[in-house]
Amino acid sequence: MGGALTLTLAALAYPSMLGVSNVTTAQDRVIATTQWGPLTELDRDFVVKVRAAGLWEYPVGQIGLKKGTSKAVLTASEHLIDGHAALDTTCRKIAPMLNITLPNVASPQQIGFVNTLNAESGEKFDSDFANILRITHGSIFNTIAKVRSTTKNSLVRALADQANNTVLDHITVMEKTGLVDFDTALFTQTTPPKLPKSDLTPPPPSAGQPEVVLTPPPTATSTPVDISGAVNANPGPTVG
Repeated sequence: MGGALTLTLAALAYPSMLGVSNVTTAQDRVIATTQWGPLTELDRDFVVKVRAAGLWEYPVGQIGLKKGTSKAVLTASEHLIDGHAALDTTCRKIAPMLNITLPNVASPQQIGFVNTLNAESGEKFDSDFANILRITHGSIFNTIAKVRSTTKNSLVRALADQANNTVLDHITVMEKTGLVDFDTALFTQTTPPKLPKSDLTPPPPSAGQPEVVLTPPPTATSTPVDISGAVNANPGPTVG
C-alpha cells in the first residue's frame, strides 16, 4: 500500500476509538457511589466516548452506503450503522442512571475522520474506509478489556460486553473487504501519535440542545444490551 495512505493513517489514527489514551491512577479514582457499584473516571470516560464513537462511525457508515464500490464495503457500512445504533441506545439508557452527561458531537479528531472520508471516492475511499476503521477498532480492544476486567459497576460491565461484541464484528467486516494493510495497521495501533487531549475529547452538549439519537436501520440485527440483570447485580447505596 502506498506511502500516502500510511501518512494519512498516521495523521488520523489515535490510541483508542474511545479517546482514552492512557489508563492512569487518576482514572481509577471513584467519582460516584451508585446502586450498581462504584463509578470511576475510566468508567465515565468509557460511556461518554462509546457514545462519541457512534457519533462519527454511524455517519461514516451512511457515507459508505453511498460511496462504497464493493459489496464488502457496503456490508461493512451496514454493520457500522447497525452496531452503533444499538450501542447508542444502551449509552443513552444508562447515562442518566449514572448521572453522566453525553456529548452530541464527536471529538475534533473523529470529525476529521468523517471529513476525510467524505471528501474521497472510488477505490481510495474503499481503502481508507477499511484501514481507518480497522485501525481504530483494533486499538480499542485493550481499552474494552481494561474496563471490563476492572469496573465494579454492573451497568458499565454490560456496556463493555456489548462494545466488545460490536468491535469484534466491525473488525471482522473490515478485514473481509480484503483491503486492510495489516503491517500498517499494526504499526499505527502500537505507535500512535501523541495528540492533545482537546483533539480526543468530545465537547459537552450545549444547554437546551436536543439529544442526538442514532436511529436503528429498518433491517437492524443488533440490539441494545438487556440491562435488567445488571440493574439487580449490585444492590447497594443510591447515588450520593
